[in-house]
Amino acid sequence: MAVTEVSPAVTPTAAVRGACALPPLADDDRGRLLRGAHHDPHAVLGAHPVPHGVHLRCLRPGAEAVSAVLDGLEWELHDEGDGLFSGGIPVRHSGPYELRVHYPEAVVEVADPYGFLPTLGELDLHLFSEGRHEELWTALGAHVGEHQGVQGTRFAVWAPNAAGVRVCGDFCHWDGTALPMRSLGSSGVWELFVPGLGEGAMYKFEITRADGSRTQRADPMARRTETPPATASVVTRSHHVWGDAHWMAHRADRPAHVAPMSVYEVHLGSWRPGATYRELATELADYVRTLGFTHVELMPVAEHPFGGSWGYQVTGFYAPTARFGTPDDFKYLVDTLHQAGIGVLLDWVPGHFPRDEWALAAFDGQHLYEPQDARRAEHPDWGTLVFDYGRKEVRNFLVANATYWCEEFHIDGLRVDAVASMLYLDYSREDGAWSPNAHGGRENLDAVAFLQEMNATVYRRCPGVITIAEESTAWDGVTRATDHASAAGLGGLGFGFKWNMGWSHDSLAYIAHEPVHRKYHHDEMTFSMVYAYSENYVLPLSHDEVVHGKQALVSKMPGDWWQRRANHRAYLAYMWAHPGKQLLFMGQEFAQGAEWSEADGPQWWVLEESNPAHLEHRAVRHLVADLNHHYVATPSLWEQDTTPSGFSWITADAAEDNVFSFLRHASDGSPLLAVFNFSPVVRHDYRLGVPPEAGGAWEEVLNTDAARYGGGGIGNDGPRRQEPHPCHGRAASITLTLPPLAALWLRPVEEPEGP
Repeated sequence: MAVTEVSPAVTPTAAVRGACALPPLADDDRGRLLRGAHHDPHAVLGAHPVPHGVHLRCLRPGAEAVSAVLDGLEWELHDEGDGLFSGGIPVRHSGPYELRVHYPEAVVEVADPYGFLPTLGELDLHLFSEGRHEELWTALGAHVGEHQGVQGTRFAVWAPNAAGVRVCGDFCHWDGTALPMRSLGSSGVWELFVPGLGEGAMYKFEITRADGSRTQRADPMARRTETPPATASVVTRSHHVWGDAHWMAHRADRPAHVAPMSVYEVHLGSWRPGATYRELATELADYVRTLGFTHVELMPVAEHPFGGSWGYQVTGFYAPTARFGTPDDFKYLVDTLHQAGIGVLLDWVPGHFPRDEWALAAFDGQHLYEPQDARRAEHPDWGTLVFDYGRKEVRNFLVANATYWCEEFHIDGLRVDAVASMLYLDYSREDGAWSPNAHGGRENLDAVAFLQEMNATVYRRCPGVITIAEESTAWDGVTRATDHASAAGLGGLGFGFKWNMGWSHDSLAYIAHEPVHRKYHHDEMTFSMVYAYSENYVLPLSHDEVVHGKQALVSKMPGDWWQRRANHRAYLAYMWAHPGKQLLFMGQEFAQGAEWSEADGPQWWVLEESNPAHLEHRAVRHLVADLNHHYVATPSLWEQDTTPSGFSWITADAAEDNVFSFLRHASDGSPLLAVFNFSPVVRHDYRLGVPPEAGGAWEEVLNTDAARYGGGGIGNDGPRRQEPHPCHGRAASITLTLPPLAALWLRPVEEPEGP
């Protein structure tokens, strides 16, 4: 605690007046106060008016003597033992006052924490009790500021089952005896203003459970933490001055569904191991901008104790991990990306939390953030605990957390992790190991209501922000409005997008087959169009696809090194052309051969000149840059991702040839022709039907077999004139040379002159 040291130990002078002795504190109050189990310490500590002045009592363990300074006069208090000092003072006084505390080694002056009114008002408490405090981070937690004219830090924590709560930290040698908090009515919130305490102080809450035992807990609302493995919360305030006003003013100009969105997924800790948020900012922004991605998606940055969880087991939901810097440093990273024209999506994990004894689990001695019913509380897959979505304060904690990241850190979208595990009560549970809902079903109705409220709140408060669900089942209406008439009668969940994990599974299974066998699996590439418009989709090639023995993308491909790279290039072009936004995990943009490891990160060394194959890896990265640049410049590829009029097959049944072809259409009807040859042979004079009204000829926009991408250089030189030769149900057609294991994108142009 910040104090003023007056001098070495001194004896009270004649100028110090003696306060009158008071009756001793009642044994019950004294015992509960010293045990940390008093619900209202301000009732027995501090200055309380009486007819001829005030009765004042303070708790200063370890002090030899204490004086109170009121209105410029110093009054020596009587020692009651156990660190309690008191006295009757014939001065009418209200508001803050100073204590002069004599310790064996020094005399210090400090404002008494028990001379202040509560820092939280009735509105804050009412909104929280109703589960409707949308800016909860401004009420709970630790906040530096001025209260009743005195600088300090106000603390507030929700612990309704606690017998008592005290603040402790490095400012009191982690002994909270002198800093008990008061309970604010029936809200379950405990509060204390600590004068003189400022930024950088480390703290925890010392909670006395109902059985008298104690536990020190990190602040659930902490906005800054110690660097793991240390676990304390840190008092903080922001000094960052944002420079992204233009981005924020215009990010909602165009709905995301009709805008280009190409996402580069990043694990910050391993993208450049050892780099800080500020060091990453410029380098990441330059890299992503050069490659043409419109967004980055950051794997979870909320504080987590175990790096091997990749951030998916969160203990500090309101604090960016301290591994890479301060919260302001993280703001600098987001700000830099925005100023480079790059949106920032964040992985958000409201589905579960770890059992660490210093964090949320059994926070105040009882199941608070997790359900009471063990059949619903435990997550069998990860050994973690599930949130109690039916408890309004817990739901408020999570909904406010979603808006917190968007408002305080200017995050442009939340990708919500493990939604399926939230939606189903029987998720990964055996028969008899789960309890049904009130209607006897398996749907978690509380989780549905939470997700609907979260989405509605984020979209209402944060224009231009999107939410994306990682949902692996066929739940109806994930990206539909909450008033959508879903099959289950529960309404839509209200997400903006959903990861199309079925597309990832099927298309990766297809591309892993040897070309000779692909004709038997042709439907694995076409089936996605059967349900392509049932939701608003993102096509993810995420970290989940390149870990735990699944291999890197290029290593999934069959054949020799040339064929694997050719498959890799063609597959990426297929992904970019398919309806839906796209996401690519780091390292796959340059075809690294090893699967991802959080300890090592991307294999940047394969791009270095010392690697004999560096030109081949650079060529793949060149392709990804061109894919993105052509994609952003071609509305046909993104303007109608979510409507059937944006897509039409040319040939979906050429299984014997391993060929697929389709048209993408912009809202004005302008098309792009995409053709894919997933066989290792060149196909000459391959005829495809085309819309006659599109133009007189078609020319290549992109060819993944081009030499600059590491291909064989086979393709179609110059425009290909369309002919009045009916094919594939169309009145006109063109003939193309299809390179092996390659993709072609073509656009209509004016018919060339000459024969």
